[in-house]
Amino acid sequence: MKTTLRKLFSPILNIFESENEPYEYKPLNRKILIFISSVFFFLMALVVYLIPKGADPGYYIPVVVFGSLSTVGLVVGLLGTDRAVAKIWNNR
Repeated sequence: MKTTLRKLFSPILNIFESENEPYEYKPLNRKILIFISSVFFFLMALVVYLIPKGADPGYYIPVVVFGSLSTVGLVVGLLGTDRAVAKIWNNR
């Protein structure tokens, strides 16, 4: 299942796994990335819940921003390699 999901999200993962430079990885970085991405997902869901019906389309900007950040963070945190997690944190 993980290999299928990695193939599905390969456009996102290839951005963070492409370099061959040395990196410094700490296991806590992955846990923090998953936690922060979960917070962004919660914020996105909260904004969707609080948007009034028939509201201005500008209300959906936070939904797109928080949704994008949470998607990238969760994909890299759950499916990415140690190199991808280190690149998110810019650890070299």
